[in-house]
Amino acid sequence: MEEETEFIETRRSQRIPIGMHLEVFSIFKQNNVHVSNMNVPIDVIDISRHGIGFVSKSVLPVGFYFDSRLKFEREYGSLKCVIRIVRRKKREDGLTLYGCEFVGLSPVFDYIFEDIEKSYKHNTCENN
Repeated sequence: MEEETEFIETRRSQRIPIGMHLEVFSIFKQNNVHVSNMNVPIDVIDISRHGIGFVSKSVLPVGFYFDSRLKFEREYGSLKCVIRIVRRKKREDGLTLYGCEFVGLSPVFDYIFEDIEKSYKHNTCENN
């Protein structure tokens, strides 16, 4: 079995705690290893301009990519994107925590992440 990677902070932008759903359509590696028709339950726990963090009961391989759709709760609807798994760590509750980066996401979608950051900062200031 593949070893877990150490969780070292490597994000280039602020993590925003979030609860959202992620659908995974297929998982693949650049050398044409490909698995389709996946039904992997995934709970996104944080998001940034450059990637997401999520937990799952499933064990997914580090270094693999997946075609997915992020479903936003607000006015943005959903966003189809490619995500690469860069690290994983088993949690005490039995779930596995993953760190992933967006691959090839156009800067035209930056407004979504800017709005999420503004909303988070606004809500954080109100609660303090």
